Amino acid sequence: MEKYPKPKQNNSEDIFDELMDYLKMIAIVVVVVFVLNEFVIINARIPSESMENTILVGDQILGNRLAYKFNDPQRYDIVIFRFPDDKSQYFIKRVIGLPGETVEIRDGKVYIDGSDIPLDDSFCPETPKSRTSPGESEVYQVPDNCYFMLGDNRNVSKDSRYWNNPYVIREDILGKAVLRYWPITAFGLVD
Repeated sequence: MEKYPKPKQNNSEDIFDELMDYLKMIAIVVVVVFVLNEFVIINARIPSESMENTILVGDQILGNRLAYKFNDPQRYDIVIFRFPDDKSQYFIKRVIGLPGETVEIRDGKVYIDGSDIPLDDSFCPETPKSRTSPGESEVYQVPDNCYFMLGDNRNVSKDSRYWNNPYVIREDILGKAVLRYWPITAFGLVD
């Protein structure tokens, strides 16, 4: 049996091939991350106390961009959206008023469409203070294709009650908050 010597490979070609393999792998990772970030998930860092005690300052949240592709946001969903007064900013709040509803805030409680029974606010860390005198109310008529948002910590939240444009249009809702991934000690689903 004859033995043929292995052809000697050029070291510079080996290095070039290996470098190209790494570059291809990096390009694939960049494309996958871009696609996930643009079409599947949205990342949000919480800068204020407006959603306490549900979401705390400094929490890192992942939102599902696909949550509302085939369904509409529901009351009490926590959503990430473009701020109506400055679309370059992202906000995170709870959906309270749905398209076409009348939202009335009276003595710190929220009533929908003239109901005598206020919405559940058990997720609020303290009894919301009223912005009006006792017996008076704030009334908001939510336009079609729009939503009325409130923070869970209503006494400090700058939300639909304070914005120049109080309603978030459907197209500006970017995703539903689903997972808190930081701090790791609080890792879990967002309720």
